[in-house]
Amino acid sequence: MARIVMKFGGTSMAGTERIRRVAGIVKRQQEAGHEVAVVVSAMSGETDRLVNFCREANALYDPAEYDVVVASGEQVTSGLLALTLQAMGAKSRSWLGWQLPIHTDDAHAKARIESIDTDEILASMAKGEIAVIPGFQGVTADKRITTLGRGGSDTSAVAVAAALKADRCDIYTDVDGVYTTDPRIVAKARKLKNVTYEEMLELASVGSKVLQTRSVSLAMKEKVRVQVLSSFIDENAPAADTLPGTMIVSDEELAKIEQEGLDMERQLITGIAADKNDAKVILTAVPDRPGAVATIFGPLAAANINVDMIIQNVGREDTDTDVTFTVPAADLDRTVAVLEENRGTIGYQKLATDPKVAKISVVGVGMRSHAGIAATMFKALADRGINIQAISTSEIKVSVLIDSDETELAVRLLHTAYGLDG
Repeated sequence: MARIVMKFGGTSMAGTERIRRVAGIVKRQQEAGHEVAVVVSAMSGETDRLVNFCREANALYDPAEYDVVVASGEQVTSGLLALTLQAMGAKSRSWLGWQLPIHTDDAHAKARIESIDTDEILASMAKGEIAVIPGFQGVTADKRITTLGRGGSDTSAVAVAAALKADRCDIYTDVDGVYTTDPRIVAKARKLKNVTYEEMLELASVGSKVLQTRSVSLAMKEKVRVQVLSSFIDENAPAADTLPGTMIVSDEELAKIEQEGLDMERQLITGIAADKNDAKVILTAVPDRPGAVATIFGPLAAANINVDMIIQNVGREDTDTDVTFTVPAADLDRTVAVLEENRGTIGYQKLATDPKVAKISVVGVGMRSHAGIAATMFKALADRGINIQAISTSEIKVSVLIDSDETELAVRLLHTAYGLDG
């Protein structure tokens, strides 16, 4: 018998028919002898609807009252799933964030989980009850409801799994696993059996929408085994253990899996990700002196604007330099405002922006011990005339910035160049 936390997203909970299908999946896990807790999101589109209500009520809304409103979406789906399970003959009850409780800090609309009380829910599960928990929410020390920020239900599920010391956390989405790249771009993309936390964290941070970055980071910290599965499966589908999803595990567990020959198809590169949500900023003729770069990025950091790729070129006379960097496209207007406000301190001559760019990333733990990964990427793009505008690297990732019109071509070229085509 295992203790399993199952999480279902908004598309899985969008309407009574889909909730009934989810209830069937959950009930089969319990019938297999497992202790089960379920974390649910609001119905697809419901959170946006509730957010709009808040804006219509008060454009300068109180974040604490905002949380009261938007947390109600998950409360509805948790109650509906518990009712549906009861109708199927399964013992079930809902546990709202304040009932467990899930303790968070008081940063409303972007709260962080501090601890979760589990004594009562564990006693309930031991008696054969299925616990249904609304994701995305918690409660402060002074009893105010909080929400964790958009996509927070994945984080809730991983946190609950860690608190319950679950054997694994099954996250059901509208895809059936993690692929080597977006199957809509590359038809030959393959589903991966296993991915390390670090690889998933990098993939999530550079455009893969399978899991929220914060949930992967928490899973790595708490060593929670996460399995990505699809909830859009036939009524008589087998239990999750036998479904071909993707397991997200530690480096050590993956090494053991490979040593035992349970993943013979493991590649040097795990996946290719594309992200069109960045914008490029260029500052020309910035004085080339100590501290010059700090005058650019200090104000941006103070404005909570994340900077990713950075290139600095020294001018011909060695007296000034051009600086190119990327920011989230949603922050481009704020970035321009901050830079113009600090123009006198920075001393740049011209500010130019380009929102029509895409970040293409190659990710894989194999590049730690193998040379030539970046060279393969650069040659494959150069051979097809794709210009690289910026480069950034980490221990297991190489990212380049290109024109957004060449995104799909670049992904296909690299998927083939690294031998990932199925």
